Amino acid sequence: MVNVRDYLKKREKRENDIPKVSYREKIKSHKFTIFYRTILVIILVSAIAAALLIQWKNKVYTENIVVSSVETNLTQDARLLPFAGYLLSYSKDGAECMDTKGRAVWNQTFEMQNPMVDICQNVVAIGDYNGRTIYVMNTGGSLGSITTNRPIRNLCVASNGVVAVVLDDTDVTLIYLYDSQGNELVHFRTTMKESGYPVSVSISPSGELVCVSYLFVDSGQMKSSVAFYNFGAVGQNSTDNYVSGYDYLNTIVPFTRFLDNKSVFAVSDDRVMFYGGSQKPVSIAENLVSDDIQSIYYGDEYVGLVFHSTESSNKYRLDVYHKSGELTQQIEFDIEYSDILFHEDQIIIYNEIECCIYNTSGVQKYAGNFEKSARVLIPLNSSYNYMVVTPDSIDTIELK
Repeated sequence: MVNVRDYLKKREKRENDIPKVSYREKIKSHKFTIFYRTILVIILVSAIAAALLIQWKNKVYTENIVVSSVETNLTQDARLLPFAGYLLSYSKDGAECMDTKGRAVWNQTFEMQNPMVDICQNVVAIGDYNGRTIYVMNTGGSLGSITTNRPIRNLCVASNGVVAVVLDDTDVTLIYLYDSQGNELVHFRTTMKESGYPVSVSISPSGELVCVSYLFVDSGQMKSSVAFYNFGAVGQNSTDNYVSGYDYLNTIVPFTRFLDNKSVFAVSDDRVMFYGGSQKPVSIAENLVSDDIQSIYYGDEYVGLVFHSTESSNKYRLDVYHKSGELTQQIEFDIEYSDILFHEDQIIIYNEIECCIYNTSGVQKYAGNFEKSARVLIPLNSSYNYMVVTPDSIDTIELK
């Protein structure tokens, strides 16, 4: 027989022996549970997103679909260039900017024997070699024109419409900076004896920095000098606005280019050089090359050098450098290319018939043929959508 009183005493004792959990501790425990569950959900979502991103980056496209097409009447002698998502067409008689529907945004008539064109973002400058007039436009229309008093030898434009122009004179070569309205901002002179002959001139998108590659002879030896001039506040304290420079023995540096306001690269016959700095650029990398460089291409982040391939059955090799100077990829390909484009994460190699697309990790995303002969290909804002200009139409294609 169970004694009820003893049973109740024992149960009360057992209940008293159990640790009591306070209301505050219960809330704390609940918060920790919610926190850990939230972390777990974030980890799972991040893992799924990373898997989808990797899958998307490695996705291979097998065909291109024409989603729209409009007829055009472009002359065969016109040269075509991508222009900030538009199409720039120019010849000796004038220039025209068209959108993806083939509609003229603007046109500019002129008469030139040998038109030279330079594009920076959404601004273009067009001048005649040995002429004296330069037209400056953006994607919206004309910004103005520049008239020089000496023959034009070279030009380059900044995104704000400032144009650097190399002008020829009897004994000296002059480098002028003009705004888009033709107002002279500054100029400096160069001679073979003092600094050498300027073989390449480039200007930063802001118009503040100018890079000049000079060729000169010193004590019977050929030398090249890459010089930087700052026309902002920092450069005012330097003689002739010269802020930095580097000399290279027994080589010619015929190509220099700003990728952005603080990244510059230069190419000679035996190396590619990278410089960094928004005020006084310094050398950050130098890569020697042993093969002959066939072509030079660049985008906002990357520089590509094309060589004849010597170690595979493919005809060409594309060495891809990041603007930091690091060699990131070597892509072997076999098509006879007419152009190579760097657009976001894409490296596009194409000719009139064929097109190959890689991402910057070296994965081939697409290889195929165009339905019609392609004069120029222009990447659009949407991923893997392009404007393809043919002899009689402008087509918008999408990769599938």
